[in-house]
Amino acid sequence: MTTQQSSQNRNMKKSQKRPAAAGKEMRPGDYETGLKKGMTPEEYKQYVKEITPTNNTWKDTCRAFLTGGTICLIGQMIRNWLTGSLDMGKEDAAVWTSIILVGCAVLLTGFNLYGKLVKWGGAGALVPITGFANSVASPAIEARVEGQVFGIGCQIFKIAGPVILYGTFASWVLGIIYWIFRV
Repeated sequence: MTTQQSSQNRNMKKSQKRPAAAGKEMRPGDYETGLKKGMTPEEYKQYVKEITPTNNTWKDTCRAFLTGGTICLIGQMIRNWLTGSLDMGKEDAAVWTSIILVGCAVLLTGFNLYGKLVKWGGAGALVPITGFANSVASPAIEARVEGQVFGIGCQIFKIAGPVILYGTFASWVLGIIYWIFRV
């Protein structure tokens, strides 16, 4: 191959650079669909079917129910312990229960255990307050190598920030509506 030919090859688009599948002319999108490997459309559909993960909805639902239910059961046990053994008021016990659950979720996230729980329990682990704690702690842990300000400070609300923003804005709007129409 001459120098001129190699420079022309470098300037060509990827789809033009790749050889056509056996006996087939390359079309836009063939690179993405796998037809460049010589697959027929039927072979490609079979290939996609083989590599696409399957979900068992009933199993996933039961796992989410068990995971979320267990987290809530643990929270209720903590609250009962705080109100019973420590003679704490119900409101104070509720606050401390939330603090303890969030702290435990952050610790489990730090030890890389909460991700495994989410993988097994799905939405059951993401919906309670522990899932919110995980969504705040996880980006902060990943970005700690970038430093305190540009790493943790900038990345900590990467996932949870929009939830906080729109939750605060929605409560403000609903508060204004309530104030206007109060009886």
